Amino acid sequence: MSEIRPPSEFRCGTAALVGRPNVGKSTLLNALLGWHLCIAGPRPQTTRHRILGILTRPHGQILFLDTPGLHRGGARAINRQLNRTARQAIAEADVAVQVVEAGRWTAEDTQVWNALDPARPRLLAVNKVDALKDKAALLPFIERIGAERAPDAVYLVSARRRDGLDELVRGILTKLPQNAAIYGDDELTDRSERFLAGEMVREQVMLRLAQELPYAATVEVTEFSEAEARAAIHATIWVEREGQKAIVIGAAGAQLKAIGSAARRAMEKAFGRRVHLQLWVRVRQNWSDDETMLKRFGYAE
Repeated sequence: MSEIRPPSEFRCGTAALVGRPNVGKSTLLNALLGWHLCIAGPRPQTTRHRILGILTRPHGQILFLDTPGLHRGGARAINRQLNRTARQAIAEADVAVQVVEAGRWTAEDTQVWNALDPARPRLLAVNKVDALKDKAALLPFIERIGAERAPDAVYLVSARRRDGLDELVRGILTKLPQNAAIYGDDELTDRSERFLAGEMVREQVMLRLAQELPYAATVEVTEFSEAEARAAIHATIWVEREGQKAIVIGAAGAQLKAIGSAARRAMEKAFGRRVHLQLWVRVRQNWSDDETMLKRFGYAE
């Protein structure tokens, strides 16, 4: 049975990881948690759901909210929904942690910053410091954004190399209210295995076919059952055109088989038991601009 920690000098609250698309929010959350919770890919809008990651330390518990990247443009219903999801997380969080790229501040970064509530703690996590070629430019960059935005604190991190993470965690904990832990020590997320299974399939689609159909695919888990330490999972990969369906299936079904094999291995590692996975590919024209389908696929939460 998991232990719920007492409230004495213990801090617990929510921290929203926010930022424009593709600054490394999901990679950062995975690094903070020490396990692979969120899809982290090179394409913008890889994150489509608000995902809770739970980090418990001796003196506090942080409920991290990974959010879709706030972005301009995109007239489709899914773009509007992703922005709503991100803004809702910002409104509910005790602390906002805006993730930005080292040496680069864009108009979209300003848009995100302006969406944060100045009455609540606002931290900046400057990510990808290891990738910055001109290290001499880092200090002026930090001084400039610190003067222009006046965040409560600035932290230099590298999610890829796991640098600066302890300092960021300590900084977040100091800004959280004194509360008892909400989740037990062994709880890592509030998401179900069914949800995670769908994300693992979608991750393989994104990794293998990001150039061909970066935003046109989603995954619906239609069956999730367990018997004798084995899970049986059925999932449908939805696309918007017949040509996209052919791409996902591949020659003689090779692409779909590869997606399924990789996703199954990821599930077995995460769930700790054998998995029997079956995949189908179906077409629903313009599902990403259909509010009814977005609700069905769990985007309107």
